This record gives sequence, C-alpha cells and structure tokens, in this order.
Amino acid sequence: MPKKPSPTIEVTCPCCESKLTVDTDLAVVLAHTRHVKAAPDVDISDAARILSDQAQKREDKFRDSWEAESKKEDVLNRKFEEALKKAKDQPVEKPLRDFDL
Repeated sequence: MPKKPSPTIEVTCPCCESKLTVDTDLAVVLAHTRHVKAAPDVDISDAARILSDQAQKREDKFRDSWEAESKKEDVLNRKFEEALKKAKDQPVEKPLRDFDL
C-alpha cells in the first residue's frame, strides 16, 4: 500500500522574501525559489551625478577613518588611564573560583 504524500507548506522568508517549500513530516526544505529584485530605476543622464556622489561618500568615509586612526593612540591611552584609576580605587579581593563554591 503506497504511503500518502506528506503535506507541504509554502513559506515566504521575511528577510530575503524567497519562497520555501517545507515538508511538515520530515521538517526539511524541499524547494527554494529566490525573490527577484527589480533593477534600480536609474537614468543614464544622472550617471555622472551618481558617480560623483559615490566618490564624495568614499572620500568622506576615508577621511573619517583616517581621523579615527590618527586619534586611536590617544583614545587607547585615555581608556587605559581610566581603567587603571578604577582598578586602584577598588579593593583587592581574592578571585572566586568555581572549586570554592
């Protein structure tokens, strides 16, 4: 006697909007269909402006990362000094080990 085919359900992924076909008895994905994204609506006449905007964004990100990297040593020194002050103010305690519990 042939076994009845197990029921399947179709689920849409909330992240990527792809469609999944899931077998409920086996709890496995039987099929996967990717969601087709529409191409961005861009005019060729705006291409020069878009490229210049992207170039400006790249320059801004590079400038920000350059400034962050140049200040990095000062920031780390200040964080170390603050942690050292905090460690000096706290009383010295014997560390608690799992074996002691």
